[in-house]
Amino acid sequence: MIHRTKMLLAILLALMLVAAACGSDDDDAGSSADETEATESTDDTEAEDEAADEAADEATEDEATEDEDAAAEDGAEEEPPPVVRADADLVIWADDTRTPVIEPLAEAFGDENGVSVAVQEVNFGDIRDRLQTAGPAGEGPDVIIGAHDWLGQLVTSGLLAPVDLPNAGDFSPVAIEAMSYEGQLYGVPYAIENIALIRNVDLVPDAPASMEELEQVALDLVAAGDVEVPLAIQNDPGDPFHNFPLYTAAGGYLFGLNADGSYNAEDLGIDSDGGLAAGSQFQAWAESGLLTASLSYDVMIESFGQGNAPFAITGPWAVSDADRGFKATGVNYVVEPIPALGGTTAAPFVGVQGFMVSANAENPLFAQTFITEVMSTEEAQTGLFEAGGRPPAHTAAFDAAASDPDIQGFGEAGANGQPLPAIPEMGSVWSAWTDAYGLILSGESSGDEAFTNAAEQIRTLIAEG
Repeated sequence: MIHRTKMLLAILLALMLVAAACGSDDDDAGSSADETEATESTDDTEAEDEAADEAADEATEDEATEDEDAAAEDGAEEEPPPVVRADADLVIWADDTRTPVIEPLAEAFGDENGVSVAVQEVNFGDIRDRLQTAGPAGEGPDVIIGAHDWLGQLVTSGLLAPVDLPNAGDFSPVAIEAMSYEGQLYGVPYAIENIALIRNVDLVPDAPASMEELEQVALDLVAAGDVEVPLAIQNDPGDPFHNFPLYTAAGGYLFGLNADGSYNAEDLGIDSDGGLAAGSQFQAWAESGLLTASLSYDVMIESFGQGNAPFAITGPWAVSDADRGFKATGVNYVVEPIPALGGTTAAPFVGVQGFMVSANAENPLFAQTFITEVMSTEEAQTGLFEAGGRPPAHTAAFDAAASDPDIQGFGEAGANGQPLPAIPEMGSVWSAWTDAYGLILSGESSGDEAFTNAAEQIRTLIAEG
């Protein structure tokens, strides 16, 4: 209701401006929800962390519309001022959440090594783009924090230096895998993020053993009038990131793997036998009513948070949101792995954040030493977790954080996850695949047809570069 009120006020203001201008034309600001990078993620998380931090940082379509309407009223969006490299031997770019943790560690490192250190606060979403312009010009940092799915763009552009991490065995294998590109490590991971199943314990006391059981329980609760939404998973109109664990459980894969474990962009799995089988399964879920199109983040978080959905599939951002997260609403919930379908494991995308060294660093030795000897310690990784709430990539730090049942649940859910592909070709996937899910869930297309067409569009985009 608040969003609608804001939108109506924006529209009324725009009409008043039109009248005052005696017939001058206003530009309509359209809106679209971008995919996250837990990402990002999510960024999320990513949107999330970025799913999308990224994620966690979920931007709803209404919020995007408000921002664009405001830009239309004020004129063009102002570009943020450029970041000028600080006058120091070692310069680190980090966001406002991580900076307070990094600063004392960096200062101690500088004192020990007789070098000056500066931690510059930069918006997380701006770091990648800033590095691409500032780095080659000699105005960039030595170290950045970033998401692993930036690697494809940054490594192929020659902007990151490889990293040698002696204590790589202290980290989650999936985190090390995510921070590697074509078999080479390019960062020290510090946080892992993925989605999981959130279950209302009052409505469903026992965890479903399979997706088949989850579907039956959820639909029975709807039929009994106890809930209105059987499974709160955002699709607005579709959402490849949040659907991915269900897609893999139904037999699908995104990209095949090369012998070294890297992703093979020439092997697109969306229209493979397994991918088409997954498309048909989503069609069946749409027909049964388990999944619906255009279920936004707002509807997801409100329906589960108010006890109007027995299950949700989302990330830690929906749990910890101070204003309307599940902790804030008081709903009795538990975080757990998404159940298998027909015995096939559900594998969510995993987003990882880490410390990376610029290929244009003025002091690469100090940069490498700082991230591998300081930021790779259990102490540093625990501090970053306490500041940002994202599960640590360092195994011992994670084990300590897992005393929180939410952290433990997300960790168990991500144990069988797959790193969000960091290859440049991933940018060609989101739009067509999102549309395909929207067509399937709305009943406008069969699963086979939608996924076949999406795969053709994606291959064309990849070929065009």
